[in-house]
Amino acid sequence: MSTSEALTEGIRVEVRSEYVPEQSEPEQNRWFFAYHIRITNESDRTVQLVSRHWIITDADGHEEHIRGAGVIGLQPVMEAGASHEYTSFCPLPTSFGTMSGTYRMRDGDGNEFDAEIATFTLNEPFAIN
Repeated sequence: MSTSEALTEGIRVEVRSEYVPEQSEPEQNRWFFAYHIRITNESDRTVQLVSRHWIITDADGHEEHIRGAGVIGLQPVMEAGASHEYTSFCPLPTSFGTMSGTYRMRDGDGNEFDAEIATFTLNEPFAIN
């Protein structure tokens, strides 16, 4: 399991990732990972998560950029002190990789900024024989 944490303009993004062996098929170069996100608004203003930008890099150095509205179909509004949590998934063609990115946030005055998602690893745990 890997973790990361970043704080940008009062928005804390915490990530925990894990390997999902029951969805993986290593013999077909397919490793499946889950990542659990908690976004906490530690600022004194209400913010909305408008969009996401993920950078996914596999062990071969192949980089993929994923952009889209909100997260898992939602654009959550978080008042001061509130959190939003969700879980999503990432398949990789290698047993190791990394993810990082940003969430585009908008406050009540219409100001936008990017909240950092610090780099975390996606890796199959070492098997002990």
